Amino acid sequence: MRSSTSRRARGEGGKAPVSSAAPRTSLYDEVTRKIISELEAGRFPWVQPWSSSAAGGPGLPRNALTGRRYSGVNVLLLWGAAISGGHPSQCWLTFKQALEAGGNVRKGERGTTVVYADRFVPEGEKAKAAETGEDAKAVPFLKRFTVFNVAQCEGLRPGLAADPAPLPEREIIPHAEALIEATGADFRIGGAKAFYSPSGDFVAVPPQPAFREQINYYRTAFHELSHWTGHAKRLGRDFSGRFGSKPYAREELCAEISAAFICAALGITPTVRHADYVGSWLEVLKEDNRAIFRAAGQASKAADFILAFAEARQAA
Repeated sequence: MRSSTSRRARGEGGKAPVSSAAPRTSLYDEVTRKIISELEAGRFPWVQPWSSSAAGGPGLPRNALTGRRYSGVNVLLLWGAAISGGHPSQCWLTFKQALEAGGNVRKGERGTTVVYADRFVPEGEKAKAAETGEDAKAVPFLKRFTVFNVAQCEGLRPGLAADPAPLPEREIIPHAEALIEATGADFRIGGAKAFYSPSGDFVAVPPQPAFREQINYYRTAFHELSHWTGHAKRLGRDFSGRFGSKPYAREELCAEISAAFICAALGITPTVRHADYVGSWLEVLKEDNRAIFRAAGQASKAADFILAFAEARQAA
């Protein structure tokens, strides 16, 4: 999936593309249309064919210069761009960062648009707040900027963020097991169904040998643990929806994407766990151009919440 708003790299001596604010509605619409078109074509932006021409393997996209991981909807956009471009890396740089890293973007390469969301307080609001003594109201804004895969660059200095080594082929993944244990969740193995019980605050999954492909045990476990993060005493998401309702679809979409993010971070190839929900996902996305941003943002928070347990365990 190549961005329709990508910019072509300038030649040597040219100026770096400048980040510019775009009308929020149009940018939300643009990204949402991109995700909807993928789903309608039977492709899931958070599930990529890593064994195809892109040899980067599973992993979360990150900035090659700072090592910082991208989050939210940007993960979906960059995964799609890596596959579309056949790039062998999950590392990205802005035009300016490529120069800072001692190299440059090759002439003629197309960048990929990613977005940055924040809030600012207009001067008028500041003045009003000073007069009334009330809190100034912050206004949300969305900006776009362009990044390039390191495979689109040349002359970069060595030692930039490296891709994780692929996992060996085996059924038991020790670091995935350790992460599940580190969460401290009430994680129950047994039965024939996988689910999270908000009222009982526990996760249940069938035993690993019950899965036709045993790797699916981990994909399922992290999907249900993603639901677990939404409990009121954790991230506090909305669990009020019944099966088939829009709130239910939104929570499933969040858990689906979160599980993909967690699996990618652990080196496990993400797959779709609940493809039968695609109709309800499309309905939600088509009526709300911010739904995919919200779902991906919540998914990043859920994934970070779970992955932080592994980081804390390593630091102990």
